[in-house]
Amino acid sequence: MNTIYNVTQKQLYDFLLNVATIRPVFIWGAPGIGKSAIVENFASELGLPCVSLLGSQLAPEDIIGVPQIKDGYSVFCPPKMIARDEPYCLFLDELNACSQEVQKAFYSLIHERRIGEFTLPEGTIVIGAGNRAQDNAIVKPMSSALINRMVHVQLRASHKDWLEWAYAHEIHPYVIEYIQMRPDHLWSEPPKTEEPFSTPRSWHMLSDCLYAYGSSLQEQTIDLLASSCLSAHTASQFKAFIKQVQSKYDLAKIIQGELRWPDQPDERDLLYFLAQSFRAQLLKELPNEHTILKGNQRQLAFRAKDLIKDLSSISLEIAQMVVSEQKGEALPAWFMLEVIRDLPRLVAKKEG
Repeated sequence: MNTIYNVTQKQLYDFLLNVATIRPVFIWGAPGIGKSAIVENFASELGLPCVSLLGSQLAPEDIIGVPQIKDGYSVFCPPKMIARDEPYCLFLDELNACSQEVQKAFYSLIHERRIGEFTLPEGTIVIGAGNRAQDNAIVKPMSSALINRMVHVQLRASHKDWLEWAYAHEIHPYVIEYIQMRPDHLWSEPPKTEEPFSTPRSWHMLSDCLYAYGSSLQEQTIDLLASSCLSAHTASQFKAFIKQVQSKYDLAKIIQGELRWPDQPDERDLLYFLAQSFRAQLLKELPNEHTILKGNQRQLAFRAKDLIKDLSSISLEIAQMVVSEQKGEALPAWFMLEVIRDLPRLVAKKEG
């Protein structure tokens, strides 16, 4: 599904408002990215009740109904939750997880808005959603006939949209502050094994768990909660972030020269988190072209080399992590040339 156009949460709202009111829409996206919540909120904003059907739990008769004899003829009676008098939003969640027989039952419902002799009320909206094959979720091939009856779009995670939602819904301050600092940790690829992984939904769950413990949050409790909801790497980074919040260390003060890197053995996880955050800031602030470097960016680049040098004296491995390419993301080439020139020991060790 990589060829389908990607939209953010806000873009999806606008798309649904303009398209879903005239044609059935299918939303592709990874688990936990917010498909269901967006559809439910969309229906609520339109003043429509939202009726959700879970494709993986449906049988054909749940859609077309069961036959009854009326005046000597068999008549299919559609389910009460579908056969309504007033318009509503029919949300077919996990549509691509249902069997081929159930998919067939949806043909006339999606294309003609009809089940047997029953026609959906004027103004009813039909929206489907499902995970992608690469998400290691329960999915089945969707028939070409069903695909061709809907307009398709793919939802992607946007930290800006999510943070705006998080503020409005009073997500725990620790979660909001962390995603502000590490927006790349909002969502991670679903793992091939059975373990927690980071999604907007799992961050919401972590927020609820943090609120449940109130002010009695101990380091071990935070470790337990984060590991129960997030990807292993992100969980360890979140734990280090909380440790930083509760300690005297602040990345901005380190960059400004008011503080030094933590250098104690028991602060190694904190050092790693600060270094990762430092790298993320360099990726965000430094331009790809040296010719468009502004004054504040030039100052950051100059200070960054000193900080990387100081960091390498504490942990060469962590310093290498800051300057190395990760997941296709690399620091600007002009900056790396300066690092190679000024810190040959770091680069030589890295290349060796």
